[in-house]
Amino acid sequence: MSPTVEKAARTDAGLASQLRLSVMRLRRRLANERHPDNELSLNAMAVLGSLHRHGELTVGELATLERVQPPSMTRTVTCLEDLGHVRRRPHDTDGRQVVVVLTDTGRATLLADRRRRDAWLARRLAELTPDERAVLREAAPILERLSAS
Repeated sequence: MSPTVEKAARTDAGLASQLRLSVMRLRRRLANERHPDNELSLNAMAVLGSLHRHGELTVGELATLERVQPPSMTRTVTCLEDLGHVRRRPHDTDGRQVVVVLTDTGRATLLADRRRRDAWLARRLAELTPDERAVLREAAPILERLSAS
């Protein structure tokens, strides 16, 4: 770390700037590690991930989780449905609603994408010292909390 960056990271504003830049670069690198045959956008992949984590959800619940407007989520779900990654089914108790269900194709696409990117990141982590990996193990839950707030 350069002396200027190290000094800036001592303040909250400096830390915020350094984290923003580092997280954005890491996200971009991970996005570049996607399988070349995966035609889905990162937003569509995030929807598959939400369905995998939370199970069946309404379009409104997905929109809330992904922090987008319901019409945008409806377009994403329609695209995913057209490609066979999700299906819609009637809500069990509310006839006005439908729930979105992850299909086997969607699950396979998501898991293959995760395996590929996790493998890339695991190779990068292996280049770090044990102490550096320990720091990241402690930081990961904190970064997760920041991203969820």
